[in-house]
Amino acid sequence: MGFLIGISGSIIVDQGGRFPGYKRAYVNNDYIESTALSGGVPFILPVLKDEEMIKAQAESIDGLILSGGQDVNPLLYGEEPTTKTGSPFLARDQSEQLLLKHVIDQGKPVLAICRGLQILNVAYGGTLYQDMSDIKEAFIKHDQYNNTSDPSHSIMIKDGTRLHDLYGNQALINSFHHQAIKDVAPGFEVSAWAKDGVIEAIEKQGDQFVVGVQWHPEMMAKQHISMLNLFKLFMEHVKQSAGKKVSI
Repeated sequence: MGFLIGISGSIIVDQGGRFPGYKRAYVNNDYIESTALSGGVPFILPVLKDEEMIKAQAESIDGLILSGGQDVNPLLYGEEPTTKTGSPFLARDQSEQLLLKHVIDQGKPVLAICRGLQILNVAYGGTLYQDMSDIKEAFIKHDQYNNTSDPSHSIMIKDGTRLHDLYGNQALINSFHHQAIKDVAPGFEVSAWAKDGVIEAIEKQGDQFVVGVQWHPEMMAKQHISMLNLFKLFMEHVKQSAGKKVSI
C-alpha cells in the first residue's frame, strides 16, 4: 500500500443552482494530482470541530499537505481585523491548527502551501501582514492574473535550507496572495524571500520536514518539473518518517 497523504480541505457554499446555500467539502484538484504524481495516495481531510476526530485524522496519515484558501483570522495572532482582510473561516483555522500540532507532534512531514504557510506560522506564534499594502518595501506584484502555471517572479533562497538543496540560490514561482508573514514563529527560519523582502518560505528548525511556501507549486507541478520535485522531496521524507515508525 502507498503512503497516505492528508490534504486539508475547506467548505464551499453553492451560490446558485438547485441547492443554493448547500455546503460542500472540497479541495482544488491540483493538490490531488500533484500528490499522486509524486507517489502519494491523496486523502481529503474535511474541516472538523472534535479534537479526538482531528487527532484520529493525524494518526491515519503519513504526511500532511496544508492547502490554500481563506485569510487566517487576525484575532488568532492578536490583531483586530482591518478593512483589507477577507472574510474569516474560524472553524477551518481552529481545525487546521489542531491538525498541524497533532501531525507535527507525531513527527510526520508537513508541506504547507499559501494559506497553509500562514496558518502554520500563526499556529506556532507568528503574525501576518493583513494586506501587502501594509508592507512599505513591497513593490513586486504578488497576486498574478496570468496563467496559474506560469511563474511571475523570482525568489532568493537561503543557503543550508531544504529549499536550497532543491533549487539552489534562486527559483521562479507563481504568486496568488495578498497577505504575508510579518513575525516568524519561534522555532522556524525564513528560507526564501522575494526581492522586495516579502517572506516566501519558512522551515521548521531541526530534522523534521516541515516546510511552508507562499506560492502554489501544485498549480505548476505538471508543467514544471522543479515544482513537482518539491512534492517528491516531501514524499521522500514521508517514506523516511514512516520507515522509522515501522522499525520501532
